[in-house]
Amino acid sequence: MRKSVFLFPCFICLSVFAQQEPNLTQYKTTNEKLKVWLAYANELIDLEDYSKLLIVSQKGIALSKKHPVYLSRFYLYKGTAYEFSNNQYEKALINYEESRKYAQKANNLINETSALMRLNYIYYSLQDTAKSKALAVYIKTILDTTKSNYTKAVLNGSLAEYYQNNSQFENFISYQLKAIRYKKLLEKNDRNDENIGVSYSQIAGAYLKMKQFNKVIEYLDYAKPYIKNSPYVTAFLYNYYIQCYVLLNKPDQVRKYYNLVYKLPSKKDSLFLNLSFANRSMSEQYIKEGKINIAYNYAKKAVLLGQKSTDEEILMEANTVMGRVLYEQGDYKKAIETLILASKNALKYDKEFYVIINKKLSESYAALGLWQKAYKYNKIYSKTNDEMLQESAKQSIANAEARYQNKTKGQAIKNLSAQNTIKTIQIEEAKKQRIFLISGLVLIGIIVLLLFKQNQNRKKTNQKLRVLNQELDEANKIKARFFSILNHDLRSPISNLIHFLHLQKENPELIDEATAQRMQTKVITGAENLLSSMEDILLWSKSQMENFKPQSHPFPVAILFEEIQKHFASVENIEILFKSHENIILNTDANYLKTIIRNLTGNAIKVLDKTSNGKITWKAWQESNQTYLSITDNGPGGTKEQFKALYDDSEVIGIKSGLGLHLVRDLATAIDCKIEVNSIPNFGTTFTLIF
Repeated sequence: MRKSVFLFPCFICLSVFAQQEPNLTQYKTTNEKLKVWLAYANELIDLEDYSKLLIVSQKGIALSKKHPVYLSRFYLYKGTAYEFSNNQYEKALINYEESRKYAQKANNLINETSALMRLNYIYYSLQDTAKSKALAVYIKTILDTTKSNYTKAVLNGSLAEYYQNNSQFENFISYQLKAIRYKKLLEKNDRNDENIGVSYSQIAGAYLKMKQFNKVIEYLDYAKPYIKNSPYVTAFLYNYYIQCYVLLNKPDQVRKYYNLVYKLPSKKDSLFLNLSFANRSMSEQYIKEGKINIAYNYAKKAVLLGQKSTDEEILMEANTVMGRVLYEQGDYKKAIETLILASKNALKYDKEFYVIINKKLSESYAALGLWQKAYKYNKIYSKTNDEMLQESAKQSIANAEARYQNKTKGQAIKNLSAQNTIKTIQIEEAKKQRIFLISGLVLIGIIVLLLFKQNQNRKKTNQKLRVLNQELDEANKIKARFFSILNHDLRSPISNLIHFLHLQKENPELIDEATAQRMQTKVITGAENLLSSMEDILLWSKSQMENFKPQSHPFPVAILFEEIQKHFASVENIEILFKSHENIILNTDANYLKTIIRNLTGNAIKVLDKTSNGKITWKAWQESNQTYLSITDNGPGGTKEQFKALYDDSEVIGIKSGLGLHLVRDLATAIDCKIEVNSIPNFGTTFTLIF
């Protein structure tokens, strides 16, 4: 798939909406007309409207007769139109050469760079080895003299492609890395990060040819961040991953990237091309797994999508894998038909595929007993395969010789340089030692000072962090407490309201008119009391959010009991009594105390859930300069272990309604209140609060 990947970097740009053809009669000077017309041609390139681009470029050439810079550009665009319209390479070549000529005449390096880039590909496509080689030499002379990072970026990439076309992968990688380096040096407005990603993916493709699969994955990973905004190039990248993981026999990774290709949005033609590529690779994976019928389904998809893509190379590759599948299925006649169809363009695009095709043709004819034809294709296979091996061997020898010569020359240069350097070093050694000594002492002093300063800053920073962490921890504890309080204190009243509403909705016949009136009155009263309690709790919560500390004020116990009675007014089947014979006033935080009493009352109600004639009694009295509040229920009682949270700070016991005795313990401690509990099995439990 070399063609599609190599063409893409040339004209990566943003999609725009087409504008109407400009009316040149509105512009007075030729320069104004040419400027507008060139902008219109650029839009057509963005839109890939090559048939219209051909007409517009021809008109631009006619307008530019005395303007070589514009002539160069319009000839370049005309060549582009031919190249990308059904691969009309001969016509494209004529226009690219004209573009180069006028760029040189105008001494315009940017236009010449663009023309040279396209000529490099066209000479390769037309198999004009002599011109291709001469062009590479000329490009090197430009690179030796130019200071333009843009030209260095583009032409190093062209040289890389030249060496890849000649299977000189080491040189290809070297020049491609240079191209990437210069692309990264370009100004942001001139740089296209997608081109950098494409270059990395091309290097990955070279390593794929050399079967260095870890390097393939490495460079594909380098490419990913640069092409994340281009579905078209991302699809090619994913297909490289698929190819690599097929060869590494990692089916899970193959299927992962296959699915990713299908999720990418893409233009119609590139969609077919990429999907054909992906399905071909999937077919190869299932051939390796021996699942030939599944491999056939993917090969069939690859061929159909290849036909829709109208790309000769991708269709050739799809037919090749289909031929292999048919051979494995034993359908040798269809395999031969498919492989012969694939062989028409195989040598033109990829010699490795040509070798595979002829090998499978030979094996297919042999399976049918047609030995003469089997011998014919085996002979072609052997000859082509030997040529590839010889080319590879020659290239390996050439690379080895080049490395040896470079190493030898480098060593000689080093030796001469060393001899000259020794004398200079001996003269300057004394001066340098003195300078180094002074510089070293100064540097040590600076380092010590910096380390001291850094240590001081670190201590200050750590102290600030400790304070902030303590504040954050305290804030989290406060938030947890308030949520627990809200959950516990509001759940029970709301539950009672919901119970009555369900009863009224689902079994209205069980409630007579008098009972319904009484319960409705009770529900309304309970809802009003609930609203009052919610407002009370929320206002207290708001005042305490920043600093959860008690605020003591004188507070009558009678008012406390009255509010608690209203809060639990909706409780059915349990009698709640409040006894306070004296006008007792407590100097404490009323909200803390309310929360404790609501909690203990709610727990008692829960305990009496299954007790008939349930009864809860709150008492208040004073004795020996101490104030006592107690709650007693006639429930089943409990064990000492169940009340452990009241005395053990490390114990946290929750209840279903959301709050445990640990919060009663914490709030009581905060207001200097002591809690005692006396529980008798089958008789009940008494909690006593001592102030």
